[in-house]
Formats: sequence, C-alpha cells, structure tokens
Amino acid sequence: MTGYANAASEASETAASVTVEARSVNGRFLDLTLRLPDELRGLDPALRELLTANCRRGKIELRVTTSREADVALPAPTSDLLNRLSYQQATVQGWLPEARALSVNEVLHWCKGGSAVGKLDEPALEAARRCVEGLREARAREGARLAAILLERVARLRELANQAAPLVPQVVQRQQARFLERWNEAVATVQAGATVPAQSLHERAMSEAASYAIRIDVAEELGRLGSHLEEIERLLKAGGELGKRLEFLIQELQREANTLGSKSAALELTTVSVEMKVAIEQMREQVQNLE
Repeated sequence: MTGYANAASEASETAASVTVEARSVNGRFLDLTLRLPDELRGLDPALRELLTANCRRGKIELRVTTSREADVALPAPTSDLLNRLSYQQATVQGWLPEARALSVNEVLHWCKGGSAVGKLDEPALEAARRCVEGLREARAREGARLAAILLERVARLRELANQAAPLVPQVVQRQQARFLERWNEAVATVQAGATVPAQSLHERAMSEAASYAIRIDVAEELGRLGSHLEEIERLLKAGGELGKRLEFLIQELQREANTLGSKSAALELTTVSVEMKVAIEQMREQVQNLE
C-alpha cells in the first residue's frame, strides 16, 4: 500500500535535530531501503526491525537527515577536544616529522564531526517510531479504500452469478434436447441396416444425454464461487493481515470462472464468464497491494 509520513525530534544538548521521512509504494513483498547519515549508520538494524514489525508488504524507503546549528555557524571547539587533537598531532609529527600541522578548517571539521557523535541515536529512534506510526495510519487509510473497491467487485461477481444461475437449467435442458435430436437423426440414417433393438438405442441415447448434461452443468462451480465470495467479504470486513489469503481466494475464483467458460454451452454463460474474469483480474491487481 502507498503512504507517506515524517517526524522530527530535537537533541537540545547538541543543538541538533533529526528528521525522518518514510515512503511506501505497492509491492508483493517487503523491500526496505534505508538512507542514513554516517553518524547514524549504527541504527540500521534497529530501524529495520522497527519497519519489519510494523509492515509486512510494500517497497518502503526510510530517510533520516540531521541538522545542527553548527551546519550554519562555526562549531565551538571544547578545550578537551582541542587538547586531544593537539596530542594526536604531536604524536603523528613525532613519528613523521615531515607531516604538516592541522589547518583551522580541519580543526573545525573535526570539532564539528565529534560534537554530536552518539548523541542523536535516541532522538532519531524516537522520530522514527512516530514516523512509522504515521506511515501505518496512512497505509491503513489506503487499505480501507482498497477494501471498498474489492467489496464493489465482490458485489459485481455476485450479480453475475445471479444472472448465470437461472440460465443453467435452461441451457442444460436445451442442449440435452439438441443432443437427443442429433442422436435420433444419426440413428435414423443407419437404422435400415441396424441389428440393435430400438429400445436399446433409446436407452443408450438417454444415458449419453444424461452424461452430456452433467458435463455442461455449471451449478456446482457457481456454488463454490459464491462460497469464495462470502469468505472474501468476511476477511475484508474483519481486517488485519489478509493479503496472501485473499490472493489464494482470487486464484480459486479464477479457476471457477475458467471452468464456467470451458463448460459453457451457451453464449449467455460465455458472456457471464468473460465478465467474471474481468472483475476477478481487477481484484487481483488490488489484492497485491494489501498487507
């Protein structure tokens, strides 16, 4: 499901803030992409665990950015940090006399990089939790819209099934009568030289007609289709994680619609089968976006 959310948090002791953005697009599986600044790389496992616990499907991108007052103003080096830099410089020059001294720009860079190390982790995690919660709410709203669309398709399939149900007995009876008519025509053509009694031929004709009627009867398929539609409607109203279960039921719907089309012996039922396949395919496209 698609969704977007963001959240920000501040760390007063470092005069810094953290902004977390999350974007989600449709996908059958969970695909995570994290974009973190260097000082927050250590949060990668925790952020992935947070996303995995709250999302099951979709392509999700989580972006974390930091902003410090030091980004727009010069850092304020502490005496402790300057002493450590001086000691490190003296150590290096003791071993490498030709090594040049640190420039002012390099000193300020080291002061800027070291001032907030390890102090933005908790603000970043706090902002990430609120951002993921906002993403869940956005995805839930999208899911509700998708569920409404699927319920419309369920109603459409029920309507098509109700159109087909009264046609089944009529089609079976009509095709059975047509079969017997052709059978009788064939028997009359060869009856002059036939040695089989007429009663036996009639019994064989009735048996074949009954077998043919069973082969073209789709009442059973319509019954199973109605049962699958009831289960889909129940799942959509219950909510929760149902994407994969719905995918299985959609496959079953497709199977029943295909059987209806292959066994159809009348144009009316063929038309109904085609309309069903269109509605089922529309459902399949939407179900792949649900968790």
